[in-house]
Amino acid sequence: MQVILMEKVANLGNLGDVVRVKDGYGRNYLIPNRIARRATKEAIAEFEAKRAELEKAAAEKLAAAQAVGEKLSGLRVEIAQKAGVDGRLFGSVTNHDVAAALGKQGFAADKAQIRMPQGPLKVTGEHSLSVALHTDVVVDVTVVVVGEQA
Repeated sequence: MQVILMEKVANLGNLGDVVRVKDGYGRNYLIPNRIARRATKEAIAEFEAKRAELEKAAAEKLAAAQAVGEKLSGLRVEIAQKAGVDGRLFGSVTNHDVAAALGKQGFAADKAQIRMPQGPLKVTGEHSLSVALHTDVVVDVTVVVVGEQA
């Protein structure tokens, strides 16, 4: 399936690129989320007519993400979880928990934006995570997991 990208997609292309994707990816994710449109002659002509408007909107999104990224970079987030004597947690700290903690500090972050390279955090201490606010804006955040005695 060929689609026109309506915004930049990591590992796929930039705004306005006509790319070939698997049918399921296009039909189930890209098109319903308005990230892409089918690449028909009419859609390409309509896109070219709106290109300047879409590029301006994309630049505004990037600028907003960079502004939030500057405030967010180097931030320390503290999360308390029940832990044993040896520092291992009963359960784990997931990207949902980190997004909720960022929300309490005034930053709107979706759990899908939180990148946890080693998976959920299972021990107390400081952990470095990244937050992808935009495909071009990835910020490092320090998460401090504090253990509560059960």
